[in-house]
Amino acid sequence: MSDTLDHRVNAYRPDLADRRLAGRVEAGAFADGQAARIVVPVADLRRRPDLGSGIDTQALMGEDVRVFDRADGWAWVQLAADSYVGYLPEASLAGGAGTSTHLVTRQRSFVYPGPDLRFPVVHALSMASRITVIGEAETRGTRYLLLDDGTAVIAAHCRPLVDADPVTVAALMIETPYLWGGRSGFGIDCSGLVQLALGMAGKRAPRDSDQQAASLGEVIDPSRNGLRRGDLVFWKGHVAFLEDERTILHASGGTMTVTREPLADAIARIMPLYGEPTLYRRP
Repeated sequence: MSDTLDHRVNAYRPDLADRRLAGRVEAGAFADGQAARIVVPVADLRRRPDLGSGIDTQALMGEDVRVFDRADGWAWVQLAADSYVGYLPEASLAGGAGTSTHLVTRQRSFVYPGPDLRFPVVHALSMASRITVIGEAETRGTRYLLLDDGTAVIAAHCRPLVDADPVTVAALMIETPYLWGGRSGFGIDCSGLVQLALGMAGKRAPRDSDQQAASLGEVIDPSRNGLRRGDLVFWKGHVAFLEDERTILHASGGTMTVTREPLADAIARIMPLYGEPTLYRRP
């Protein structure tokens, strides 16, 4: 039996584990997990069922999860998009898989109780949130999408579930505050930006920068292959998009925002702390 599987993406504890891991890990019991979906704008996923525990990542409205355990207001889950495992508030879930039709495409967008921007806001959604549209309406020349829960969103802030250019998506997030473990238009970290932007392009990506460095696309040698838009540059613990061969887009701990920066400047700035880039990849 193994206890060396990556706990980030394998659901196992001494008392309970994903049934798919039977024979690979030891646990008191095994479970299939129940389908559920996120029904709050952003749900923080933590390593322990404790609000004092740091945020590992986040799940957004409409995303699917599997629930292995519920106790004391917490749910132990695995995210469908990237297999990340952790605890989130049980109140952020509803049973059953989602039936989403559209994605939010702006950094943030408001949800109204009906098709009128003068109505009081119900809540705000992040880019990449998944919604289920059942109709349309127009008020004073503004088009709205009507959602399955009776609310409405601005139609121009959403699109059907189709592909997009990941670098264009990343650029829309400029000035979003840096948040360790963040993965939304309210706050995001470097690998969260890469994952979100690629996800909007219909491409699955691991959550953390070390996972991305190990598996996303192919390794390239800039001296032989050159650099181009959409390539990724990695440092120890950090990742950035190439907007072009000389410019990066990244969630920067230097500015504490998503920012645009000359690659040469970033290399010089990061060098004293973390050294030169460790590798480049082409997703």
